[in-house]
Amino acid sequence: MAKGIGRNGELFRDLCEPGHLIRAARTAARGKRRKPDVARFLLDLEPECLRLAEELSAGRWFPGSYRTFRIVEPKPRLISAAPFRDRVVHHAIVSLLEPHFERRFVAHSYACRVGKGSHAALRRASTLMVRRRFVLKADVAKFFPSIDHEVLKAEVRRVIADERLRAVLDRVIDGSNPQEPVEEWFPGDDLFTPLERRRGLPIGNLTSQFLANVLLDRLDHEVMDRLGFGEYLRYCDDLLVFADESDRLWHLRGRIAETLEGLRLRLHPRKGGVHSTSTEVPFLGFRLKQGERRLLRPSVLRATRRLRRLSQQVRGECLPANTLWQSLAAWRGHARHATGQGAFETILCRSGADAIVASFG
Repeated sequence: MAKGIGRNGELFRDLCEPGHLIRAARTAARGKRRKPDVARFLLDLEPECLRLAEELSAGRWFPGSYRTFRIVEPKPRLISAAPFRDRVVHHAIVSLLEPHFERRFVAHSYACRVGKGSHAALRRASTLMVRRRFVLKADVAKFFPSIDHEVLKAEVRRVIADERLRAVLDRVIDGSNPQEPVEEWFPGDDLFTPLERRRGLPIGNLTSQFLANVLLDRLDHEVMDRLGFGEYLRYCDDLLVFADESDRLWHLRGRIAETLEGLRLRLHPRKGGVHSTSTEVPFLGFRLKQGERRLLRPSVLRATRRLRRLSQQVRGECLPANTLWQSLAAWRGHARHATGQGAFETILCRSGADAIVASFG
């Protein structure tokens, strides 16, 4: 693969263009224009972007403080929200780098990529479940909290030659707020190494999703190009590999673990393994089986609870009905990817949202 993106500094100059930052701000504001910090920025859009351009160009831009909150579904996680002006920079960076990295990424990496996404990954997985006898399912343990900053920077430097753009990316990475603590030792570490190395990227950042693909691109090419497993797909840190021989897949799991170790990451010790494709395999909120794709029960329960809560708020006139409609539309779109009929209707009925739908005709 060719190296040296931005060798002449053109990417950094493009990043500092006020027009590029204005476009990034409009993209970052989609669906969020009523939030106070977004509305304030948009009110003075051009002056704000001019200030950002000047700070970036002079090396005076530094990330601000994150707002954090915890969620418990689908699993306990710390979510971090960057200030809006930082999110403008994140969008500006990703929109510049995306076209260059798209040519390097493998075709079957599906997270945070134009024209990909979870449902495309599900369709690909369903096709391969029918075609092959066995599937290796694996995921990285505590992926975002475990990402090592120096390892990530080294992967970025393998591709990006523009020193000033590297410096901006370094500030994005170094500006990450503390994440869930992870204690892992790797060959050559001493007792204090895990305490000395900075780790973790905020889950809520667009740059975190993009940089996750940059980091795991080495794994993708190892599996597909060097080890020759073409029937492979990855969505963020969840991956599936298909073959007709289970022993080949068990051997591959060891090779994947070795590659991840080189990135200072670990496979989850209890999740995954090699399964027959005639049995159910959980993936992205669905249960996959040859010719079948069913919603996972916990996904149905979460949707039911959320829609029940929204329905009660609409009935009590504490929430506009269009908020419920948006959630209904999102879940209808998700549930239609399940085979068979009735998944969405079941959620609708159990949540009590069906009565509100009927009342509005």
